[in-house]
Amino acid sequence: MDLLYLVFSFLVSLFILLTSVDLYRKRRLPPGPIGLPIIGNLLDLGSKPHESLSKLAHKYGPFMTIRLGTITSVVASTPDAARQVLQLNDEACSSRRVPDVISAMKNPDAAVLWMPPHNTWRAIRKALNIYLTNRQKLDSLSDLRQNVVAGMVEFLQESGEKKASVDIGQLAFAVALNQLSNTIFSQNVTSYDSDNIAGFKSAVETCMEMLGKFNIADIFPVLKPLDPQNIRSQAKSAFNWLDEVIEGFVSERLKNRVLEVPTSGDMLDSLLDYSRENEAIFNLQHIKALLVDLFIAGTDTASNTITWAMTELFLNPDMLSRVREEVSQIVGDDRKIKEAKILDLPYLDAVIKETMRLHLAAPLLAPHKTETQVKLGNYIVPPNTQIFVNAWAMAQDPRYWKNPMVFMPERFLTNNVDYKGQHFEFIPFGSGRRRCPGMPLAHRMVRLIVASFVYHFDWELPHAREEMDMNCTFGLTLLKTIPLVATPIPLIG
Repeated sequence: MDLLYLVFSFLVSLFILLTSVDLYRKRRLPPGPIGLPIIGNLLDLGSKPHESLSKLAHKYGPFMTIRLGTITSVVASTPDAARQVLQLNDEACSSRRVPDVISAMKNPDAAVLWMPPHNTWRAIRKALNIYLTNRQKLDSLSDLRQNVVAGMVEFLQESGEKKASVDIGQLAFAVALNQLSNTIFSQNVTSYDSDNIAGFKSAVETCMEMLGKFNIADIFPVLKPLDPQNIRSQAKSAFNWLDEVIEGFVSERLKNRVLEVPTSGDMLDSLLDYSRENEAIFNLQHIKALLVDLFIAGTDTASNTITWAMTELFLNPDMLSRVREEVSQIVGDDRKIKEAKILDLPYLDAVIKETMRLHLAAPLLAPHKTETQVKLGNYIVPPNTQIFVNAWAMAQDPRYWKNPMVFMPERFLTNNVDYKGQHFEFIPFGSGRRRCPGMPLAHRMVRLIVASFVYHFDWELPHAREEMDMNCTFGLTLLKTIPLVATPIPLIG
């Protein structure tokens, strides 16, 4: 009897202790909405979590705690809160919570987007800084990207002569895909009327959709072996498709090296050379996983931004004419648009910035995770806490943007706000050590394609401008729900 009493007393004391610790921890975390048992705040998110979280932040503050199943998360919703996460406490908040869908990749541990910021991650980021974001390297491969756009213009001229409409989003995807493949492989991977576009687009969109989809296995890890929503299985076929394409290019390049075929000097050659020098921490598996990541992130986000930019210009003909006039001033007698000359066109730049602000490609930045205990504002956040940065909330906040729901490129002609990670009210590429490494290439790709669409063609919509559908679908990126379709009308310069 005494033994039972002692055991009972011990269990009660342990329960009280654990409850007290949990309550103490919660008191140190930011406030947040009270969730339901087991599922927490899942029902609070709705179909557009970035908007729902923004509304909740108006009540609970710049830092807010939400519980998604077994996962406690902190949401940062203001520029100052984002700065504390991404700049002031960058190192402590720079890890990732890896979603279950990533295990569908052939080499998930080699995926730079999700690996912890340790030696291999630093080696890969160094390689990207040298071979992808370096201005001299980008300049050296600009002719390849310009040739891709020249091919696009020819395709559109033929379409215009036939009075055939085109899906601008799909075409932009194909052009971005070929621009990226030329930067990496020095060659196209698809043609604009090829079924290969559908294959690539389907694979990339499936990966992005599965990555952005709510997965019950992520909030209840015990369910991961079951893959209850078939998300991992769907992603696996798409990842495998891309992996096989990448494998083909890498294998061919390695054979050429054995045969001593002259190198192309493109990104793949540079990565292979870098791997040879740093084989212990950067090998072929890392190269393949990195290229899969680049094709997924680089094509979808670029084509999405181009689609929304053209949508807004169609809705605002005066703005379209102003972009055309600005571009025409830097075009020579050959009517060719040089990549280097469009990088400093202020109004085109303002249109792209405003597009990224109003139609943010990634409304919630890829979630961070605390590696250690960290103080954010007046709160103490424990290790292994997931952190969301709601970039959309900041880009739509009327405290920082006049008429935030209105497309007004002119706002960027009168302010110095940039997207390179220092102005936290506008961070489409993130900030800090986890900032998107493809930003300089995306800057060139998007501007060159939009400038070419506008300078070479007028466009005829199948409906009145006022009937344009502006709905978007939430995923890892905000996609235009209804494709943008128009007929190109070649302009004679």
